Amino acid sequence: MTRKKQRLYFVIAGMSVLAIAAVLVLTSFEDSLVFFHSPSDLAEKTVPAGRTFRLGGLVEEGSVVKKGVVVQFRVTDMAESVPVTFEGLLPDLFREGQGVVTEGQLNDDGVFVASNVLAKHDENYMPPEVAESLKKSGHWQPEENK
Repeated sequence: MTRKKQRLYFVIAGMSVLAIAAVLVLTSFEDSLVFFHSPSDLAEKTVPAGRTFRLGGLVEEGSVVKKGVVVQFRVTDMAESVPVTFEGLLPDLFREGQGVVTEGQLNDDGVFVASNVLAKHDENYMPPEVAESLKKSGHWQPEENK
């Protein structure tokens, strides 16, 4: 075997190892990605069952019902709304009419079962995803979020 063929085989083997590594890394990223959806997005398209994603919008006025540690509320982007159930302690800043991002999965009944609830951290902050969904629905009020 000539020296050129040895180098060629070495380069091909190295490229193969890099390609396999790239495929494995991209596959692991796909499993850990958490997508963001607004209530209007969920009305337009279906999310695969068992897929974890983030749902963001505003907590609908008059929708919060607390039963012990289980809290039920609705997340809205002023066009559509989605019922949410969360079991656990809510952030101190969680309240009706405020921006919220929840992480979890849709169940078979169309109720979003949240494993995590994130509320805005002060009156000057709106999660970027929530602000973008409100802009799309035409209900963005920047004077309230300065």
